[in-house]
Amino acid sequence: MVSRVYCILWLVLAAVVVSAQTTFNKRTGLNVECVGNVMRLTFDKSLAFGSQLEIEAINGSQVVPLTSSLAAKCGYSMESDPWGNTKLYASLLNCFAQNQGDQVFDIALRLRMYGNEVSEEDVHEIRHTCKYKQWASREILCERNFMEVSVNRLPPEIHTPTQQKQGSKETGFKYGASSEAPTSLHNVWRMVFYTPKEKPMMMEDVLKAGYGVSTTPSRLVLRSPYGMEDTYTQNVNGVQMEVFKMTTYFKREWAVTMVDTAAACPTGGLQFTDKVITWYMPRHITPLMIYNQYDLLELYMGIDGKRLDTTQMNAKGYSLSVTNSHVIISLPVGGPDGYYKSHVLDYQYHTTYSIEPMLELLWREGQSEITRYKVHYPITTPPKAEPPQVTDNTVAKSGVFDVLLGTFLHDVELMNITFSSGVMTVAEANARGINVQQHGLPNGSRTFSIQVPFSDPVVLKSHINQEFTTYTLPLIFGLIILPEYTPFPHPALVETTLQDITLPTIVGTCDDEHFLVIVTYGNQGKNFHIYVGTQNISAELYTDYGVQENSTHFTMTVPFLANEIVFELAQQSLVRGRLDLTLWEPINSWHLNNFSLACEFPLTMTECFSNGTITALAVKVESAAQIVPSQLSLTDPSCKPKFSNSRFAYFSFAASSCGTTRTFYDDVMVYQNEISVPGSKNTGTRYLLTVSCYYLLNDTQTLTFFTKPGRNEPFAELGVGELQVGMRLAKDPSYNSFYMEEDYPITQYLQQPLYFEVELVQSPDPQIELVLENCWATVNDGVSVMSWDLIVNGCENLDDRYQTTFHPVGLEDRVPYPPHLKRFEIKMFTFVKDDTVLRDQIFVHCEAVICDINQTDTICKRRCPSQQGNIKRGRRNTGHEPLHRLHVSSGKVLLTTSHDSHLNKLLT
Repeated sequence: MVSRVYCILWLVLAAVVVSAQTTFNKRTGLNVECVGNVMRLTFDKSLAFGSQLEIEAINGSQVVPLTSSLAAKCGYSMESDPWGNTKLYASLLNCFAQNQGDQVFDIALRLRMYGNEVSEEDVHEIRHTCKYKQWASREILCERNFMEVSVNRLPPEIHTPTQQKQGSKETGFKYGASSEAPTSLHNVWRMVFYTPKEKPMMMEDVLKAGYGVSTTPSRLVLRSPYGMEDTYTQNVNGVQMEVFKMTTYFKREWAVTMVDTAAACPTGGLQFTDKVITWYMPRHITPLMIYNQYDLLELYMGIDGKRLDTTQMNAKGYSLSVTNSHVIISLPVGGPDGYYKSHVLDYQYHTTYSIEPMLELLWREGQSEITRYKVHYPITTPPKAEPPQVTDNTVAKSGVFDVLLGTFLHDVELMNITFSSGVMTVAEANARGINVQQHGLPNGSRTFSIQVPFSDPVVLKSHINQEFTTYTLPLIFGLIILPEYTPFPHPALVETTLQDITLPTIVGTCDDEHFLVIVTYGNQGKNFHIYVGTQNISAELYTDYGVQENSTHFTMTVPFLANEIVFELAQQSLVRGRLDLTLWEPINSWHLNNFSLACEFPLTMTECFSNGTITALAVKVESAAQIVPSQLSLTDPSCKPKFSNSRFAYFSFAASSCGTTRTFYDDVMVYQNEISVPGSKNTGTRYLLTVSCYYLLNDTQTLTFFTKPGRNEPFAELGVGELQVGMRLAKDPSYNSFYMEEDYPITQYLQQPLYFEVELVQSPDPQIELVLENCWATVNDGVSVMSWDLIVNGCENLDDRYQTTFHPVGLEDRVPYPPHLKRFEIKMFTFVKDDTVLRDQIFVHCEAVICDINQTDTICKRRCPSQQGNIKRGRRNTGHEPLHRLHVSSGKVLLTTSHDSHLNKLLT
């Protein structure tokens, strides 16, 4: 662990920058102090802004940049947390300190801050003096990036006349106080490393390998970075320690002096729980001790290189204890002298806690040898998975998702959020109405909240049934860890279900001829199809039913004789029809509403004519659904319907035919017949309708026939409807496409053809024919003094030099009965008054006559002469002709205002 920290130490420091506006050592947040054999420089993140910091050592007039390798070789150690709080330790025996008799040490550093360019104002010098006289015979310093050992190098007669330094061996002459010590640096002959095997090296090679070798007025100083080739690891009472051990040979004239040195620093000995860090140090460090017995003179614990007394330790929850085998330090995880840091491992959020305790021991071996042992030991707990918790605080009725994500350390920032529609930054999300906030907690951690309205497009909606909506919010939080800008995602999925769907409603009523229905949409709009019976309302039915709709509702008027109407019952003068309406939602196949409306409509079921003709209409009702109308007959099986389809059978017969019976009751004569299914008595399918006509001796009365059902047979009274005629204007001579009501008025050029069609609407009787008796044009849609005859008494107006053209009507898909339609063509014209061309609109009107196809006289079979002069329009309606006249008119047709010269030319 120590060697890894050492490798990145100076890189981390490069992120720290200090203000250049005032003298650096006077700034708030900077502190320099002497702590034993080390000088400590600290400055906090309040001084850091900009981009980079370089540290240089001042050696007299020279300035030496401290690279990471040179720092470890020369006794400098530095640690900077991720936010710029920095600690720099300098051994008092470092390569560049000005040493005054091993008692006063002047240390100078230059801090160089710069961004894109280096300027003189960004350079600051720090000079500090430390006094230290309590040198032990051997002092060992374990820093985060190096191991240092210093020993007294003077011979006994120079150092102490009555004592001999243990570990020093000399042969040859003894020197007086005025003589040069043989252990001077230039007298080094060779150096032997113990790895633990012996490895001799020359001092030049030792220095080139990265080791530090120096002497002070009284001491030999050796220094080694961690993980060097010539150091080794040893398990000391269960604790892994790195050992740096060597013997230095000094040679002068005929004498050789050997100085043994050793340092051992811990790289293990840690135990972790969620709440406590326990650091075990061996009490007897065997690589450093010659004897098994020693006296422990002093024992101190500290933090960040500074000793703590018992009161301070207790206040912070620290403990220091000694057993027979170990010195034990306990530190609470989360204590005030350390810091937490966020990390990402395998895309998961983790945290660590870091702290740097110090342990200082002073022991004596034998009678005089004293060792001072100091360790600055940076500790970081193993990464602990801290999966962020997603808390759903959504209240469904509020219509807003409320999600909380956390908790995180203060070095985590929320950068963006991925929604179903894409990625948004926090600013973009807030700008569009999504509320994203950061919340700080008292302990320094933080959480993030997001509020998203259900109505926002990023929310996915689905329906679990007709009334409930499930709202789903998929999220991916894009987070980063500062200051490294390490990204990591955290997905979340929240959903809620709300009963918030208002279903569409249907209300209806009836008049004498129609079902009147209003469909009011729910809050989902028109998300359904409308079925009348089993028929989806198509564009054609939109027209037939007079459909009108807007954003809130839908109305339609359904004729009671429409094919989709179900007949429940037919009585004497009415029929009861039922409209079944279904609202079907296709995506989920839901029936949103099923509606039925039954009404009674006036209807003449039987007609009795004075000439002895009887007509009757059989209607298939719901209770007789198995009946095929075309198979019905009168009492005489050969008397079949004159017309039939899937719902109706229309009979017309003489009172003296088809097995009709006649009975006299006083002054009343009764004709009766029966409508039934031939052979039904033998098959068990019984369907019997009795048709009766009552004639007074001096009058005629009509009674609706009635059924004579057997057991479990349907009962139905029958009826007929009124005849209706309509006029339409076709777009071309194919008569396949027509102008709609919203297209009027129609604009045409002069002499352009106009194609008119007059139709008998909704009549199933093939025995009747529509005949155009008179057609004329006016300048308005009412009575007009200005008019022009187009058709007179069923024929073209020969006085018109642009005569009306009749077009034949054949059998087509939409024309099952050609006699029910008439088509004619005229040329566009305008009226002239007092030689002035009128550009007003024109209207076309027609009188139509309904005829029996078997009639051979009157207008129904008129033949038009080839020449007809002075034809005058009139009505021909003698008393013996049962004609049914109907009047229809077209919409507005306008003459275009273009081509005036062409118009005048045609009129002249």
